[in-house]
Amino acid sequence: MITVRKNYERGVTELAWLHSKHTFSFGDYYDPCYRGVSALRVINDDHVEPGKGFPPHAHQDMEIISYVTDGTIEHKDNLGNIESITAGEIQVLSAGTGITHSEFNVSQTDPLKFLQIWIAPHEIGVTPSYQKYKFAREHGTQLIVSPDGRDGTLRIHQDAFVYRVLLTKNGRAFQEQFDGRTAYIHVVSGVMDVEGKILKDGDGAVVQHVGLLKLRTDMGTEALFFDLP
Repeated sequence: MITVRKNYERGVTELAWLHSKHTFSFGDYYDPCYRGVSALRVINDDHVEPGKGFPPHAHQDMEIISYVTDGTIEHKDNLGNIESITAGEIQVLSAGTGITHSEFNVSQTDPLKFLQIWIAPHEIGVTPSYQKYKFAREHGTQLIVSPDGRDGTLRIHQDAFVYRVLLTKNGRAFQEQFDGRTAYIHVVSGVMDVEGKILKDGDGAVVQHVGLLKLRTDMGTEALFFDLP
């Protein structure tokens, strides 16, 4: 079964410096039907104006993934990390017992666009940690986040796997889905056909399908595939 979540159905936050779309309930946006999928709690599509950003704020017991699609994030936290995360890079914060950080658009002229993703951990009270990495762009499905850091992936404290899906024009890929698991697909750009369901920019879908899942596109696409407990 595939249940589509259209981009235009998502919640919206509009501030002078921030335009954000929320796949799931977040902040002032609440929809009892959309409070997350399995351990996946948040997918926010954040567009930040030049020179603006999120001032220092705290998190606890959450795995926070930032997936930059355009521009550069300036990250600072109370662990002493000061980093720039550019388009194509992925950042992971394991908040654990508590972490305070800020995220700003380093440019004074260009907007910043990134996905803010939260996954609930299976273990609370872990030591906070920070990771970032820029993976080579590989066509097909590419594992980028895992519970054990296998093959150089970024590690989170949850039995969840995140794949980047890159398909060129007329591209095809297959993703194995096992019984008892739930998946969520979020289209970053382009158009994707998921077993006959058409997903466009910002669309997503809950997928419960045992066996090989067919992903294809006529025009090229980038998406994230979440394999969840």
